[in-house]
Amino acid sequence: MLQTRFIVENPEFVIERLRIKNFDATNIVHKIVELDKEKRNLQREIENLKAEQNTLARQIGQLYKQGKREEAEQVKQRSTQLKEQIRQLEERFEPLDKELFNLVVQLPNIPHKDVPAGKDESDNVVIREGGEKPGFDFDPLPHWELAAKYNLIDFELGTKLTGSGFPVFKGKGAILQRALISYFLDQARNHGYMEYVPPFMVNETTAFGTGQLPDKEGQMYRTVEENFYLIPTAEVPLTNIYRDIILEEHDLPVKMTAYTPCFRREAGSYGKDVRGLNRVHQFDKVEIVQLAHPDNSYQVLDRMVEYVESLVQSLWLPYRIVRLCGGDLSFTSAMTYDFEVYSGGQGRWLEVSSVSNFETFQSNRMKIRFRPKDSKKTRLVHTLNGSALALPRIYAAILENNQTPDGIKIPDVLVPYTGFEMIV
Repeated sequence: MLQTRFIVENPEFVIERLRIKNFDATNIVHKIVELDKEKRNLQREIENLKAEQNTLARQIGQLYKQGKREEAEQVKQRSTQLKEQIRQLEERFEPLDKELFNLVVQLPNIPHKDVPAGKDESDNVVIREGGEKPGFDFDPLPHWELAAKYNLIDFELGTKLTGSGFPVFKGKGAILQRALISYFLDQARNHGYMEYVPPFMVNETTAFGTGQLPDKEGQMYRTVEENFYLIPTAEVPLTNIYRDIILEEHDLPVKMTAYTPCFRREAGSYGKDVRGLNRVHQFDKVEIVQLAHPDNSYQVLDRMVEYVESLVQSLWLPYRIVRLCGGDLSFTSAMTYDFEVYSGGQGRWLEVSSVSNFETFQSNRMKIRFRPKDSKKTRLVHTLNGSALALPRIYAAILENNQTPDGIKIPDVLVPYTGFEMIV
C-alpha cells in the first residue's frame, strides 16, 4: 500500500508513474487528496475542541475550590456541549477515514524508474541468457508423456482424488520431487536464509499484508467457516512473521526461506499451454524472502537474482532472465525479474521464478519498521522475495531436456538426494 502522505504530496508523480502499469489513477488520486484534506481539517477541529475541553476541566476544578459554584456549573455545561460536538465530529471521522483507506488500497505499487513501459509480456526485456538448448537426434517427448512412460506422475489419479490440476507423484517421480525440495532448502540455508515451516493457511489480515487481498482474492482457495485462505506462496506467511515489529538497523537484512505446497485456482487458464505440470492448482515451491534496508534493497535484489541464476545453472537448464515491463508487473511489485527455462520436449520457454522488490508497499500494510542507528524515528523496511524455485516447470524441464533413448539423466547435484543417476 502506498503511503497516503506520499500520494498527497506527489499526486501528479503518482498518476504519471502508474501509467507505466497501464493504470489510470487520476480520479482515485484526486479523491484521496480531497478526502485527506477533509480528514485533516476534521482532525484539527476535534483536537482544538478537546484542548478547549481540557482547559474547561481545569477551570471547573478551580472554580469549585474558590466556591464559585454557579460559574463552575456554567463552564460545566459548556464542557458538556463540547463533548457532544466532539462525538458528532468523530462519527463523521470514522467513515471518512475508512473511505480514504479503501481508495488508497486500490492503487498499485509505483514501478521503479528502470521498469520499461509496455502492455504485456511481449514487451518484457531479456537481460541475459545462459546454458545451451538441448539437441536431440530423436523426437523428444513432452514431460507428460515421459511421466507416463516412466511411471513418474499420475495426472488421471489426481483428477479422480481431487480434480484437474492436482497431480500425484509416485515412485522415482516422488523421489525426484523430494530431492529438488531438499536441494533448494539446503542451498538457501548455505546462503544465510533461516528455514521456517509456516502454516499453509492464513487469515484475512495476513493475506492483506502481502497484497493478496483485495487484489488476488479470486485466485485463492478459502475455507468457508473459518475464513482462512490456502497460501498461494510461502511469501505470505513468511513476510507476515515480522508484521508490527520494529527491528534495529543491525538486524537487516532478515533472510527467510520455506518449503510449502502452494494453492492457486488459476481461474480462466485453458488450452494447450496448461497441459501436464505447466499450470496446476497445487504445487511445491521453495521461497526466499528478505527484509532489507531501503538504501540498498536493489543491490539485495541483484544478489537474489544471481542466487536463483546459480540454482538454474546447477540443474543444467538453459535459461533467460527477463525484466518485466509495466503492463506485466504485478499489483504489488516495484520491479520484477522472471526466470524462464527452455523445455526441450515442448520447444518453448517456461517461467519458473519471479524475483521482486516491493519496496515499502507490503511493509506499510504490515507496519514492518526498523530503527536507524543515528535516528529515533523509525523507517519502513523494503520487502523482497523470489521463487527458489517453483518445482512444476523445473521438474518438467529436467525431464524433457535430459531425456535420452535409454532413460532420463539426473543432474549431478541431485544424485546425492535421489540415490540414482538415471530414470529408466
